Amino acid sequence: MDYLILVINPGSTSTKVAIYLNEKQIIEQTLRHDVDELKHFKTIIDQTDFRREIILDFIKEHDYKLEDFDVFVGRGGMMKPLKNGGTYLVTKDMLRDLKSGEYGYHASNLGAILANSFASVKKRPAYIVNPVCIDEFEDISRISGQKLISRRSLFHALNHKAIARRYANEINKDYYDINVIVAHLGGGISVGLHKAGRVVDCNNALGGDGPFSPERTGTIPTYPLVDICFSGKYTKDEVKKLLVGKGGLVSYLKTNDAREIEKMVLDGDKYAKLHYEAMAYNVVKEIGSLYFANGGNIDAVLITGGIAYSDYFIDFIKQRVEQIAKVKVYPGEDEMRALAEGAMRVLTKKEKSQVY
Repeated sequence: MDYLILVINPGSTSTKVAIYLNEKQIIEQTLRHDVDELKHFKTIIDQTDFRREIILDFIKEHDYKLEDFDVFVGRGGMMKPLKNGGTYLVTKDMLRDLKSGEYGYHASNLGAILANSFASVKKRPAYIVNPVCIDEFEDISRISGQKLISRRSLFHALNHKAIARRYANEINKDYYDINVIVAHLGGGISVGLHKAGRVVDCNNALGGDGPFSPERTGTIPTYPLVDICFSGKYTKDEVKKLLVGKGGLVSYLKTNDAREIEKMVLDGDKYAKLHYEAMAYNVVKEIGSLYFANGGNIDAVLITGGIAYSDYFIDFIKQRVEQIAKVKVYPGEDEMRALAEGAMRVLTKKEKSQVY
């Protein structure tokens, strides 16, 4: 049986929409939103009807109707920690948590809301796939060193698991039968240990630990951070902005565009070279720590994300990591395909849908 799937991936100033026939993409388009127009909405959730109408126009423009679609899939948002990765049926409880912002507001919160708004009209199912809050940590991974703080699983779960599955298929194995380390390199960086189909350890890519990224600090010395917090120079929100948004490479080089920074490096800028390589160096350290934490039992290290297009950056990592493990690179992030594949695994009964 064939399934026509509408995939919805909301971003801060755009909404990516795609139509799939089973796992084959028919069309994908990024619907841009004028920043001045978005200013009229107090919250992300208030944008629901606005974005819904734009998606309906997209459907009509390409000669489809809502009733043509068998299933609607949205990117998952900020929700309670979910103990199992996979594809989740959108439910009332999920919608309540996404709308309330109890676990945080993000444009991706609209994914399930928009998918459900279409699905409910025609009594079709709506799903999300591997949202950022997937939490498959082993207990030992949660210990931070301070009882008041536990390490939290918050990472690029959708792309992580899609890439790990792709590699497993390439070597004719099941995802649940391999151990890999996946490094997603983008505006945020997450490096996770996938052990027998579960991400049992990973740095918190949003305001947490691990390598610094183009705009996030990752792990930083704690005493100097305490001094900044109590210096009287910054509000709580301003300190958070120093960690996420104004951290990482942007704090040193005044830009978070890795392509621009690499051009600076290749043009002979030694200061840019030092800090660009320092970011790669931190990625290597994170990979190494997970490799030895799993006793060296790793099938491969998989590198993905936008920065994976950079030969300079990847070569720096490979020169150090290939001494201990096979490295495979998957540049970019195909989130739309990953969302469609997640829905198809449920529709073809290869997996059962998860319960929120």
